[in-house]
Amino acid sequence: MDINFNKNEDHNKLLLSNLNKMFYRVSKGGGDNRIAKLHAKGKMTARERIDYLLDNKNNCIEIGAFVGDDMYKEHGGCPSGGVIVKIGYISGKQCIVVANDATVKAGAWFPITAKKNLRAQEISIENNLPIIYLVDSAGVYLPMQDEIFPDKEHFGRIFRNNAIMSSKGITQIAAVMGSCVAGGAYLPIMSDESIIVDKTGSVFLAGSYLVKAAIGEKIDNETLGGATTHTKISGVCDYKATDDKDALDKIKNIIGKIGSFEKAGFNRISSEKPKENPEDIYGILPLSRSDQYDMKEIIKRLVDDSEFEEYKANYGKTLICAYTRIDGWAVGIIANQRKLVKNGKGEMQFGGVIYSDSADKATRFIANCNQKKIPLVFLQDVTGFMVGSKSEHGGIIKDGAKMVNAVSNSVVPKFTVIIGNSYGAGNYAMCGKAYDPRLIFAWPSAELAVMGGKQAAKVLLQIETASLKKQGQKITKEKEQEILNTITNKYKKQTSPYYAAARLWTDGIIDPLDTRTWISIGIEAANHAPIEKQFNMGVIQV
Repeated sequence: MDINFNKNEDHNKLLLSNLNKMFYRVSKGGGDNRIAKLHAKGKMTARERIDYLLDNKNNCIEIGAFVGDDMYKEHGGCPSGGVIVKIGYISGKQCIVVANDATVKAGAWFPITAKKNLRAQEISIENNLPIIYLVDSAGVYLPMQDEIFPDKEHFGRIFRNNAIMSSKGITQIAAVMGSCVAGGAYLPIMSDESIIVDKTGSVFLAGSYLVKAAIGEKIDNETLGGATTHTKISGVCDYKATDDKDALDKIKNIIGKIGSFEKAGFNRISSEKPKENPEDIYGILPLSRSDQYDMKEIIKRLVDDSEFEEYKANYGKTLICAYTRIDGWAVGIIANQRKLVKNGKGEMQFGGVIYSDSADKATRFIANCNQKKIPLVFLQDVTGFMVGSKSEHGGIIKDGAKMVNAVSNSVVPKFTVIIGNSYGAGNYAMCGKAYDPRLIFAWPSAELAVMGGKQAAKVLLQIETASLKKQGQKITKEKEQEILNTITNKYKKQTSPYYAAARLWTDGIIDPLDTRTWISIGIEAANHAPIEKQFNMGVIQV
């Protein structure tokens, strides 16, 4: 191993250590004191409920663990968006579980909470996955009601989705394990079956205080909307549970009796581990995001038996297109090559940049994978499309548009891994969030932005200094450097993978060694949903 490998390894393992520390912090939710108060009431935490419900708490993936991170500071924060979402297995069936975290503002819904719940439902709808709601929420966080209540992608969309999912035959089961009030009361009752925990679960449109204020009636919450009321008198809930574990056991029993499903039919054989050591990834991935490296060496450490069949290997070399397998699943990989390469004319091309020939190759490869019903995996480390007169005259916009068209109209499941840079239109062409990947996740080394930090800082500096000069201010070298430092620090924060994950631009930040698991679980989920549309790119510039 050379010295650069060791430096890279130290740097990437430090990033991984930081990831683990940050996850430990957010996994505490509202903190140890609030967890203790929950336990004192005989209740489990959201994470404990999910762990108990799943067949194997280690054989799952968590969606949006860092959602809300460093947001809503003036409101006390919202770790993990106040709701935990995992894809795992219950009684042998793959499901998605959504659990309100009552240690975070009593499970109240912030704007990002609604976005995360909608993302969970989107995954369920796309993949025909059964969805389990573990409800323990005080409802909308009133100080921010204007940002969560009235719009199309706000709180009400949850219940609209409940109805749509039911019409599609997607199993929805809800357990009321704490508060379930106001508009939120519709979620469990619009599910197929509902369970309510005695003494701790309650469902009502208005609590006892509001009832007294509105109509003058005096009544306690248990009588108003407790487990006995809703399983014996109103018939709102279907099952009464004695405690959290009893409710979760009932869910296991229901899920265990679900029949088989029609499969999409994606190809899978027995899984093989990579021959090359996956841990080498830490040493291969460079410390600096501008340094070159061979993406093929990364691919060898992600795919079965470290083998792949490269498509058009000697053409459009800044994009690698290859057929391979991940955990037995057949996949088509499209990856940015990050080292300098020579094109067919012997001209040097920059790594991480998409040229006309590479865009043309990727477009054809995407069409082939759609014809063969092979899921696509995008490995992003892209700085954008090539610029300059030669590229413009050669039709880079046209070729880039064809690739974007193919990505947009692809009907096979797409999965996106942001390994390094994810800049500008390169993000779009390589299946960024706007292009509906079934799952999109990042490594700790990722950066997402409209352009690289140095370039962006220089552009913003020019704009800022020009504005100050118009105001009559004299810009010294010291002042210019001060402005540049301010811009650079702000931009650096916004390009962080944690900034993106907090806003759910990605589904998570993961250890690179977990990539195979995420893709495998994602394809297995996608296999629940047969492809109903034909691949058609529509009108394109030839």
